[in-house]
Amino acid sequence: MLGLEYFSIADLWSPLFMCCMLLVVAGYLLVVGPFSEKFAEAEPVSWMKKFMFIAGVFILYLAQGGPISLLGHMMFSFHMLSMALSYLVAPPLIMLGIPPWLWRKMLKINPLRKLKFLAMPIVAALVFNGLFSFYHIPVIHDYVMLHFNVHRLYYLVLFVSAMLMWWTLLNPLPESSKGSSLGKMGYIFLNMILLTPACGLIIFASSPMYSIYSDPNTWAKSMGYCISGDTSLLLANFGGPTFFSLMSPLVDQQVGGILMKFIQEIIFASILAYVFNRWYKSENRENDELTNGESY
Repeated sequence: MLGLEYFSIADLWSPLFMCCMLLVVAGYLLVVGPFSEKFAEAEPVSWMKKFMFIAGVFILYLAQGGPISLLGHMMFSFHMLSMALSYLVAPPLIMLGIPPWLWRKMLKINPLRKLKFLAMPIVAALVFNGLFSFYHIPVIHDYVMLHFNVHRLYYLVLFVSAMLMWWTLLNPLPESSKGSSLGKMGYIFLNMILLTPACGLIIFASSPMYSIYSDPNTWAKSMGYCISGDTSLLLANFGGPTFFSLMSPLVDQQVGGILMKFIQEIIFASILAYVFNRWYKSENRENDELTNGESY
């Protein structure tokens, strides 16, 4: 399927990253399970929270260490799918899976307290969407994809900024959730707007923007960071990334931009509908109470 049969199990499933993710899940289950007795404020964690955390880690693994990650080095559309799963789907699931008492303990760590200003709604939205848009400037994207340490660091910073962006909408600490429903709706619209220019430039570009997906030599070099063996054999055997794609580089690029924007719109539109529904019910309840009070 899509040429994946030409790669080894290790190339497809990244065993080292898999082990890291399994350790994260094991550590989480120990902390919220048998080790929770060591925390004074600890409370039982529901199976739903555990499921959300594990699902979030699993999705992050698929996006950054599974076949989607490998395909993301060959097709821009899969790269954008990986980005959407990594920063729009996995973070909220992981955040919701962490119980409030554990969040309180983690947020007491001194370095995190000093970065509290980054969680301010406007700052968080600008930082995440700015980093995402900056990354997809062609020269920046190609540089990051060709330098392993920069690639990992940038993706880590993007993930942290995504968590901060989601904090305003999903704040798991009841005592610090002060945002109004109207404010949250405005925040959702802001995020939807901020990502639009980058996706628009990608979708409406008249030619392929990224040499990773159009230049065979650049592609082969970038593949050296996600597969084992001599990457020159990739050129000899396949000629370039177009061997694995059913679309031309330009169409693949356009599909990637549409896919990213579509996933963002679906997720944020769903949250917007939920927030609006709660706000609408709250307003009606207050009006009913006022009406009943006046009738007396």
